[in-house]
Amino acid sequence: MLEESESKEPAMNPFQKNESKETLFSPVSTEEVRPRPLSLPKKPPPKICGSNYPLSIAFIVVNEFCERFSYYGMKAVLTLYFLYFLHWSEDTSTSIYHAFSSLCYFTPILGAAIADSWLGKFKTIIYLSLVYVLGHVVKSLGALPIIGGQMVHTVLSLVGLSLIALGTGGIKPCVAAFGGDQFEEKHAEERTRYFSVFYLSINAGSLISTFITPMLRGDVQCFGEDCYALAFGVPGLLMVIALVVFAMGSKIYRKPPPEGNIVTQVAKCIWFAISNRFNNRSGDIPKRQHWLDWAAEKYPKQLIMDVKALTRVLFLYIPLPMFWALLDQQGSRWTLQATRMNGNLGFFVLQPDQMQVLNPLLVLIFIPLFDLVIYRLVSKCGINFSSLRKMAVGMILASLAFAVAAAVEIKINRMTSLQPGPQEIFLKALNLADDEVKVTVLGDENNTLLEESIRSFQKMPRYAQLHLKTKSQDFHFYLKYHNLSVYTKHSMEEKNWYSLIILEDGKNISSMMVKDEENKTTNGMTAVRFGCQGDPRPFCFESWFVNTLHKEVNISLGTDISLRVGEDYGVSAYTTVHSGEYPAVHCRTEDKDFSLNIGLLDPRTAYLFVIINSTNHDPQAWKMEDIPTNRLSIAWQLPQYALVTAGEVMFSVTGLEFSYSQAPASMKSVLQAAWLLTVAVGNIIVLVVAQFSGLVQWAEFILFSCLLLVVCLIFSIMGYYYVPIKPEDLQEPADKQIPPTQGNMINLETKKTKL
Repeated sequence: MLEESESKEPAMNPFQKNESKETLFSPVSTEEVRPRPLSLPKKPPPKICGSNYPLSIAFIVVNEFCERFSYYGMKAVLTLYFLYFLHWSEDTSTSIYHAFSSLCYFTPILGAAIADSWLGKFKTIIYLSLVYVLGHVVKSLGALPIIGGQMVHTVLSLVGLSLIALGTGGIKPCVAAFGGDQFEEKHAEERTRYFSVFYLSINAGSLISTFITPMLRGDVQCFGEDCYALAFGVPGLLMVIALVVFAMGSKIYRKPPPEGNIVTQVAKCIWFAISNRFNNRSGDIPKRQHWLDWAAEKYPKQLIMDVKALTRVLFLYIPLPMFWALLDQQGSRWTLQATRMNGNLGFFVLQPDQMQVLNPLLVLIFIPLFDLVIYRLVSKCGINFSSLRKMAVGMILASLAFAVAAAVEIKINRMTSLQPGPQEIFLKALNLADDEVKVTVLGDENNTLLEESIRSFQKMPRYAQLHLKTKSQDFHFYLKYHNLSVYTKHSMEEKNWYSLIILEDGKNISSMMVKDEENKTTNGMTAVRFGCQGDPRPFCFESWFVNTLHKEVNISLGTDISLRVGEDYGVSAYTTVHSGEYPAVHCRTEDKDFSLNIGLLDPRTAYLFVIINSTNHDPQAWKMEDIPTNRLSIAWQLPQYALVTAGEVMFSVTGLEFSYSQAPASMKSVLQAAWLLTVAVGNIIVLVVAQFSGLVQWAEFILFSCLLLVVCLIFSIMGYYYVPIKPEDLQEPADKQIPPTQGNMINLETKKTKL
């Protein structure tokens, strides 16, 4: 969430007193450029409760809170929407998620250009907010199952995300700066406090929305499944409120007119210097001290000096995208990891996408902790903890976070049941007789493959793995019950799960082989073993029933889920039901109604229920975990979130402070644009790795961790040779400036250049 803090500075006036942007950055001309007057209100703007704070900032702060709620709330459930609603693979879901994030950090440059060169900040915010709202509407419509099919949902989703990216990115550089414009220069202290409140509203919006929207998705049912339309619709409603609130303050805003975009000026200055140098390669032309001095024929010397200082800082930005590549995976790869973990904390069931709430929460804790405690303790120890060193340590912490994530991923894989491979089957026996039965599995040559004594209704902890000689093979089973021996034969096929159910009929026993539902993998997740058949959501469980009664039983597991289980050991099909407490499941036979208490059902678990007679009560259900859930708690993600957030605080806040201290005030908006571009490039790195690496997840985490360590080493070397600039050095004395023409420079080629 810290990337929002960079919007704080552009509101500050970066120019010297009595010096406008027009006189500082206009091309050399004989005509005097007249400054355009500001459209200020005739009377002083209204204040808040008699203070020096303009009333208009209240509308801006509320607007920012609602907009950030809208953006982060929508983004929190985006990965799971791709995975479970659009049925994309994990890699595709991750790629589109980061493509969207990258676009959100490219569009601020467009928004700043529109605001500074054409519409002004107020109109840019209004118009792009309308685009923003339209994007939410389209995105919410794409999440309604009743509208169209898979292709329609995909098209609506991509169009909606594109509009949202244009809207949120376009207004990003305008809102904070527009709030700063509401203050008079004599109220600089109040303006600084306003930015603190503004930043607090950003984190409050992201914190609350990241907690609430996953609950709207998982706890509310729409059309029999998770309600993604509601999870997208509520953030869309908040964006409508943001737009309305912002428009309500229109009459009391100070609205400075567009003054030209400094980013464009810098780009033109650099391009002219390069092209001018290329056009004057002759050895007869004297060389210049710096390559940017070749822009002296067209651009003011102060601008050239500022761009020189800017390029020194931008050189240090080259390694930064790798940090953002790791940080922004909290909403993609780490959320996917959380879906394979147990979110039941005892007092609360945490949704996988709710884990992202830890980032803004820890940011609010770590910023004062680092500023008031850790940095001061380090300083008292006599350690020179410079800004570049803090950034390097932040990279190391993020790298460690991904090493921890890899360790957690390995632990998850170890606790996950294996899959039957070629010429393999998994077999489990269930003894429904009233006493112990000894089961022996014999191969084609009467060799013993498995021998086990199973007590009555014993809960078998695991499946036994058997090897086949061909793709399909007959197995002989020898059952010994009291003094009775029974031989039976069952045919089984490779890559399947089977349950041998031992039945009692008076003094005799028999057996039947039940082939568990095909263990197919959807969206990179195993449907039957860990989630739900054909819809492997981590918030559901699968179940199947065995009826030992002599009457057919009809079972209702909800408003739209019913089962019919035949009499005398009838077996139902696998059924998908949402996790939760089921104290009274309504059942009906031909002559009576009764209820079954099947208790708490964990997500991502397959259950077997056996309906049995009770001598003094109604029939009861005996429950066994057919496929146990992954018992690794989601709380094991806390260390990696703490490490990466600590790294974010040290890297992001410190990096912006260092950048602004090393570049002229006039270049702060350019630095903001460059900073946002590093975030965009970082998301592109994740996109490329997710699509083309082909690595298992834990290996991909290790790859990112190692890459960031290498980048950290490169950044440390660059920082070691970097000589910090003092603020007074940013203004070069006039006698050291290079005149535009000297000696024989009158012969310079200046094609397409008006002097």
